[in-house]
Amino acid sequence: MTFFTKWLSLTTLLLLMLQFAAAQQKETFKSKLSIGVGGGAVFSQVDFVPTIAQISTQGLSAGISAKFVSEKHLGLLAELNYTQRGWEEDFVDINPVHAYSRTLNYLELPLLTHIYFGNKVRFIINIGPQISYMLNDKDTMNDALAKHIEGVLDEDPNFPIGIQYKSIDSKFDYGLIGGLGIEFNTPIGSFDLQGRYYFGLGDSFDNTRSSSSNFSRSAHRYFGGKLTYYFLSF
Repeated sequence: MTFFTKWLSLTTLLLLMLQFAAAQQKETFKSKLSIGVGGGAVFSQVDFVPTIAQISTQGLSAGISAKFVSEKHLGLLAELNYTQRGWEEDFVDINPVHAYSRTLNYLELPLLTHIYFGNKVRFIINIGPQISYMLNDKDTMNDALAKHIEGVLDEDPNFPIGIQYKSIDSKFDYGLIGGLGIEFNTPIGSFDLQGRYYFGLGDSFDNTRSSSSNFSRSAHRYFGGKLTYYFLSF
């Protein structure tokens, strides 16, 4: 069973359980729309195949959120976030004098199923798809690595080296994101604190067989922590 199939099966099971529980509720539930702002840190890598040794790179994420709770224990969550992703290569076992890192800035739109349990203090689950668009990127390569690549290409211009240092082929990205956390409801609004994991399904670099040096996979993945303050409710 693939990762995507497991994810879909789990989501379907949770929704069925919640629908059954909601059907047992006799009291009338008042729906609620909440607007908020949030931010946090992400620790990201790019899942390259063939593998490239990496160190997780830290970035920031911030944006706005709209949460609509339509029935007891269940709602929808939409966000618009600016997130810094990327990777830093680990040359320790290859050539420690080389260094390279790259930061990619994305505009992200996650559309999530929001599940909660509790009242004033709630356990929350957010899960669903996310689409993203890369706004810009910036890379840093030291002189030692640049001279090494230049020397290799001078000897053989067709040698497959440094594919990951070229321009990003696809700025559009999509994948699955899920989070677990806790929500505190207070007189001045609600605060959501959660941990998240993103599993990218799109590739940043060309994955066609037009060249044997192409990556078969170059998708993003990251862990993150986020605090959201919902200050307005209807």
